[in-house]
Amino acid sequence: MNYKISVIDDNSADTEYVAVLAERWAESVGHSLKISIFPSAEAFLFQYEEEKDFDILLLDIEMKEMNGVELAKKVRQGNDAVQIVFITGYPDFIAEGYEVSALHYLMKPVSYEKLHEVLNKASSNLAKTEKRLCVTYDRRTDFVPLSQILYVEAQKQYVVIHTFAETYRMKQSFAETVEELDEFFFKCQRSFCVNLCHITRIGSSSVMLKNGEEVPISRGMAEKIGKEMIRLF
Repeated sequence: MNYKISVIDDNSADTEYVAVLAERWAESVGHSLKISIFPSAEAFLFQYEEEKDFDILLLDIEMKEMNGVELAKKVRQGNDAVQIVFITGYPDFIAEGYEVSALHYLMKPVSYEKLHEVLNKASSNLAKTEKRLCVTYDRRTDFVPLSQILYVEAQKQYVVIHTFAETYRMKQSFAETVEELDEFFFKCQRSFCVNLCHITRIGSSSVMLKNGEEVPISRGMAEKIGKEMIRLF
């Protein structure tokens, strides 16, 4: 699995140390990581405005200005999937962690064995959570369950995500968006990627979806779509 982890601590030695331990964990269990390091809660939030798809946050509690608990509360306002692990030198803040559904507390100095155990639990929780697509539009961000997406459409420098309830238009490349989807999505035409779970009929030039919409497909693609649906279902 690929995981996106953020280490947030105003002590640079601590952030580097925890990041190295996280990399060591990933190598030992066969995961790949993208680790981002931030020297403050404010620095993280600035990045979080544009990039909300972090899987795990390793948060120091005692930081200048905004502390780790305050940061976690802000993140939890719109994100209940991210796994939050507090790192602290003091046990005083443990009760506050329950308010933000913290996965665990680790005491400094962090031991590899403890971090390994906690990251295993975090990855297990993430595996149980339905994967969602982070959709940023009109200065808002939604986490859309993949099961609710009917199809994705390319429109120049934008991508349009069609769901049962809403249509989202996001400034992101079609290729980047398709990479974030799972095996149930099939690129049926140059500008369209369809959710195979919602196809009710396959025609020679289009597929019919559960909501009655038709999505165009490339010539000769009907047979490939049919075979893929048989393989998956």
